[in-house]
Amino acid sequence: MEISSKFERWLTSRDWTLHPHQRELLSYAARPAQLLIAPTGAGKTLSGFLPSLLELEDGTHKGLHTLYVSPLKALAADIKRNLKTPIDEMDLPIRVEDRTGDTSNTQKKRQRAEPPHILLTTPESLALLISYPDAPKIFSGLKRIVIDEIHALAESKRGDQLMLALSRLQSLCPDLRRVGLSATVDDPDAIAKTMGAHPDPCPILFADPGPA
Repeated sequence: MEISSKFERWLTSRDWTLHPHQRELLSYAARPAQLLIAPTGAGKTLSGFLPSLLELEDGTHKGLHTLYVSPLKALAADIKRNLKTPIDEMDLPIRVEDRTGDTSNTQKKRQRAEPPHILLTTPESLALLISYPDAPKIFSGLKRIVIDEIHALAESKRGDQLMLALSRLQSLCPDLRRVGLSATVDDPDAIAKTMGAHPDPCPILFADPGPA
C-alpha cells in the first residue's frame, strides 16, 4: 500500500517523515496478520491506523471498517483524541467513536444501527457486542482489527476472551486483517503465533529507535 499525496502533504506540514517500520507495516497491510513491537514515542498509533486511514480516505466505505481493542478504556479515549488530529486537519470523511463501560446506552444503540468507521473498545465490550443477534450486520464491512498493548492481554483471562472474540470475528469476516501493537513483549514469537491466521505466518516488525 502506498501513502497518498494528501497524507504526504500533511506529514510535510508537520515536518514529519514516516519511520522505516511504519512504511514496512504499510507494505504488509494486505497480509492476514502483523505484529509491531515499538517503544513509546515511536509512532505506534499512527503505524497501526495508517492503512485504515488510507483505505477510508476516499469516503466510499460504509459502516465499520476497523476495530481497535485495548486493555484500558482510558487508552481508547487517548487514541480517539490522537486520531482526531489527522482526521480533522486533512478533513477526512472518517467517523471515530469509542465503546466502553462509560458509553451511554443511547450511543451504544446508535452504534449498532449506524456503526462508525473506526470503533475503539475493550475486550469486554467487544465480547458483548459480538453476542448480539445483529452482529453479522454490524461487522459485515469489517476489514481490520488493531490490538494494542497485546502483551498485557496475552496471558490472562481477558486474553482468552479476546481470542474467542477474534475467532468469531474471523468467521464473520474471513478476510479480516489482524494487527498487534506492543511496547514490549517477552516472547514475540508466542504473540505472533497467537495473532497469526493459520496457515499464514505473522511477521514481527521492530521499530527503529528514532523519535516519532
